[in-house]
Amino acid sequence: MAVYDPKSLKAEEFINDEEIRATLEYAEANKNNVELIDRILEKARPVKKGNGCTCAGLTHREAAVLLACEIPEKIEKMFEIAEEIKLAFYGNRIVIFAPLYLSNYCVNGCLYCPYHLKNKHIARRKLTQEEVKAEVIALQDMGHKRLAIEAGEDPVHNPIEYILDCIHTIYGVHHKNGDIRRVNVNIAATTVENYRKLKEAGIGTYILFQETYHKESYERLHPTGPKHDYNYHTEAMDRAMEGGIDDVGLGVLFGLEMYKYEFTGLIMHAEHLEAVHGVGPHTISVPRVKPADDIDPDEFDNGIDDETFIKIAACIRLAVPYTGMIISTRETAEVRAKMLRVGISQVSGASRTSVGGYTEEERPHDTEQFDVSDQRTLDEVVSWLMDSGHIPSFCTACYRAGRTGDRFMSLCKSGQILNCCHPNALMTLAEYLEDYASPETREKGYAMIRDELKKIPSDKVREIAEQNLKDIRESNRRDFRF
Repeated sequence: MAVYDPKSLKAEEFINDEEIRATLEYAEANKNNVELIDRILEKARPVKKGNGCTCAGLTHREAAVLLACEIPEKIEKMFEIAEEIKLAFYGNRIVIFAPLYLSNYCVNGCLYCPYHLKNKHIARRKLTQEEVKAEVIALQDMGHKRLAIEAGEDPVHNPIEYILDCIHTIYGVHHKNGDIRRVNVNIAATTVENYRKLKEAGIGTYILFQETYHKESYERLHPTGPKHDYNYHTEAMDRAMEGGIDDVGLGVLFGLEMYKYEFTGLIMHAEHLEAVHGVGPHTISVPRVKPADDIDPDEFDNGIDDETFIKIAACIRLAVPYTGMIISTRETAEVRAKMLRVGISQVSGASRTSVGGYTEEERPHDTEQFDVSDQRTLDEVVSWLMDSGHIPSFCTACYRAGRTGDRFMSLCKSGQILNCCHPNALMTLAEYLEDYASPETREKGYAMIRDELKKIPSDKVREIAEQNLKDIRESNRRDFRF
């Protein structure tokens, strides 16, 4: 029997079933242990250190106790501390991105995804490089600067060379004042050699959702295709880091398996990356199973309600305080608003989950991977974020300045990341306001920028930011960054 070892490179040892089950038993036994819960909450709280803050984070056992806790006032305290942590390290900024679906050809048989091989009535499509360019121009015309590219697993239709060509095309499109400055990649688990190629192509974060950490369920949900190999999939992040990619993004598809089991596995995966590579996940995504062609979420009996979903996000923020947390347009505007409070730091906006969807005037549904619940325009999302006191940020500076992996995390953990992220967010917001915003959003945005400039502690940084903002407005200059 496999023995739990967070430093092991074997999936069944760093995501150990026996350890997860023992953790869940421990959490159930202590879910009303107020003294223990208070100690865990106090440990999670950010502590002032010099000009910044530090956070201890939580072990998977501690985090599991909080998730199991059903005491209303303690849950509310979790939410309060999650918000404290998010504000301490990421401020009131929310990074905006969009997914770009390149191809829905796929050889896997995943039971929860409409791209599965046996679905014969979904329209199969793969973008040509000219179509990729057209999609990018459409995204740039909205104001996007950051993309996450998506493609099914198909070695014939979607080989690594195709993905690399698409990345090259995306970075090469310069339309009016538009540029895509960061391309994150969400494709199937691959080899160290291919991860090196992705790194050389200049990707930002490599994202791969585990879907479920429960091995037996994983193999049942992936009955055919290369994704059936649980170990190869689960060990992908270690190969990515070996290949030089130091920013990786985790996630599970909540609703496939028992959420407490998934949550514990997710935190253990983050602990493993920290133990082996000295840096945890750059991002953690929290998608839920949603309706799609040939997929009925009611077929999965592990669905979670909104309140539980929000509690999961808060507990992730307490356990892995420095990670970026992502919520997509799978969720409604109402749920996304609630999730902002408990630690979300990135949102997608005006997403289309179909191949070639951005160049269509009407939202196409025939090649969608899942239903989009939040169908607001990017301008509406930007306006909504500002109404709720958040700075919409299109910043990509850290990745382009080499502040990735442990360099990003060291800045984040010391609180020093705030010295560059805050003015960078304001400058990229100003670019959006000048080039893409409606008059109402533009007026609202500049009022926010005037207020937020006052919060920059360094007089020198503030003066430079003010001059850059002036150049953005009056000289049509772009892409300033600290």
